[in-house]
Amino acid sequence: MVPRGHKTLSKVVTRPSLGTMLSILMELCPSTGFAEARWLSLLFLAALSVPSLPRSLPAAYGDNEGPQEGTGLIQCGEYSNQVLPNGRCKIVATLPQGDEQRCPDMFRCTDEVSYWLHENEERKQQILELRELISELQEELRNHRHRIKVLELQHEEAVGRNHSLEQRVQDLEQRYSEASTLQHIQATLLYDMQAQINNISVLTDWVWRNPTCLNPAEMRLQEEMERPDMRHVRNCPIDCASVYYNGLRRSGIYSIMPSVGGMPIEVLCEMDTEGGGWTVIQKRQDGSVDFNRTWNEYREGFGDLNGEFWLGNENIHKITSQGDYSLRIDMEDWNNKHKHAFYQIFSIEDEANSYRLHVDGFSGTVEDSFAWYHNKRSFSTPDSGNICAEISHGGWWYHQCFFSNLNGVYYKGGRYSIKNRKILGPDGVVWYSWKDTDYYSLRKVVMMIRPRTFRPHISP
Repeated sequence: MVPRGHKTLSKVVTRPSLGTMLSILMELCPSTGFAEARWLSLLFLAALSVPSLPRSLPAAYGDNEGPQEGTGLIQCGEYSNQVLPNGRCKIVATLPQGDEQRCPDMFRCTDEVSYWLHENEERKQQILELRELISELQEELRNHRHRIKVLELQHEEAVGRNHSLEQRVQDLEQRYSEASTLQHIQATLLYDMQAQINNISVLTDWVWRNPTCLNPAEMRLQEEMERPDMRHVRNCPIDCASVYYNGLRRSGIYSIMPSVGGMPIEVLCEMDTEGGGWTVIQKRQDGSVDFNRTWNEYREGFGDLNGEFWLGNENIHKITSQGDYSLRIDMEDWNNKHKHAFYQIFSIEDEANSYRLHVDGFSGTVEDSFAWYHNKRSFSTPDSGNICAEISHGGWWYHQCFFSNLNGVYYKGGRYSIKNRKILGPDGVVWYSWKDTDYYSLRKVVMMIRPRTFRPHISP
């Protein structure tokens, strides 16, 4: 029977240890001192370990209160405990009513201890679940690591295959480059062979028509030195003077073979001007041929012997190396006026010396604009690095830059207008001393050479 004015508290708890009880009471009952907490823990454990008996709690141990006045100890409630078959303890306590007297917080703490023990069981269950989850995650992690390892191995194999493929591609590119080089060399050799076959064919035809040309060049030179008067009287012409002396006295295209060696070359022979025997080395008449050419083109020659052309520096060198030659330059302006310049001495050196010019002994119907300024100058072209050749757009014996430029740009009408002038300077077919300007381009120009000792045939 519970006394009136009291309330009954019933809890079933698991018996904790002394240390656990002490920690829980210190945490849940911060107002209780260490000594009191220890005492209460011992008391609570003792209550749990004995049979269920009614107990009275002394009032002297209320929260922060001393002994009450009266007969000594105040009965603030009774409790009993009982061990259940499952090993837990059942506590039944009767608490007093009223606020004037307070009992210790043991029963409240016991209620909270039970609550936290229950929470602890839930936490244990959560920990077990977490352990199971961690175990599953670790297994999944091991599986992922295994997959990563497999992917790494596959990647290494792919990299190896790619490296092998790249190496094969590089090898193929190298072989292709080598094959292209060999093909280029083969094409060059075939071209050279075809050129040599063509030269042999031309030479064979030439020898067939000129049997005396079978003699080596050195032998022919020896014969010419022994009999200079017979230099041009032969069936193997070395220039247009030889053609003239052989009885061919009509202007046209003929084959000659310079005595310094080489292959036969075709030349335009002028047989009407001043007795004939002239080998034409340059001709301008209508602007049909572009003279803005490279060094190699000026060396080999270009154009059409029936129209405009440059005979070629190498051919000019071979011809003028056979003896003493003179130069004649015939010019015509756009008013059909003709003038000429004559030079007693003319020759050019070989390519190793940049076809250096030697010209002297001027006479003619126009003032000199060639020998006095261009003599002993090297030949240059726009691609040879000479700034004058680049400005003048042609090949010539330039010298800061020119007073004559017979291989310049062909401007129809003579004077080029201001809008047609080049920014860097004049570049027309110029003979400065005739028009007193660099900006007048001539209509026709013919440059031709013949031996200085040439004597035309006088008809009876």
